[in-house]
Amino acid sequence: MNVSKLMTTSVQACSIHDTLQRAAQIMWESDCGCVPVVDDDERVVGMLTDRDVCMAGYTQGKPYAEIPVSSAMAKQVFGVSENDVVDVAETLMRDKQIRRVPVLDGGVRAHERRGDGGEGPAAPLPPRSVRGRSRRRRGAPRPAPARHRAGPTDRRR
Repeated sequence: MNVSKLMTTSVQACSIHDTLQRAAQIMWESDCGCVPVVDDDERVVGMLTDRDVCMAGYTQGKPYAEIPVSSAMAKQVFGVSENDVVDVAETLMRDKQIRRVPVLDGGVRAHERRGDGGEGPAAPLPPRSVRGRSRRRRGAPRPAPARHRAGPTDRRR
């Protein structure tokens, strides 16, 4: 089976000049946990996950609005072609220990989760973008953002 059968084709991207606040907003509004990062020429220069956003905010101790995307993104992008077989994407994801991979055919066409592929060069982003899949059913109401709950080590005795 080809990657094209599994890829999501409505991807949103963020600019390398955006802040983590804007990237988090894009992820929230698009219901995804990963976005490609593009430069001024709309070439893919990195990938940013929701975990990257959280860890950058925590380790830098600054508000998301003050942290540039470029400081948190993964700068090495591994991608696949929509004509690659799924086994190639799975092998790439296993070998590189990544959970999402962009489909790069003249630009980011889609994201695939749990697929495989080869290392892709930076490429222009076409009008259509791709996003990761969600476990939330389409049309289902979006849950409110989670609040921190005290864990066993947070409780006062």
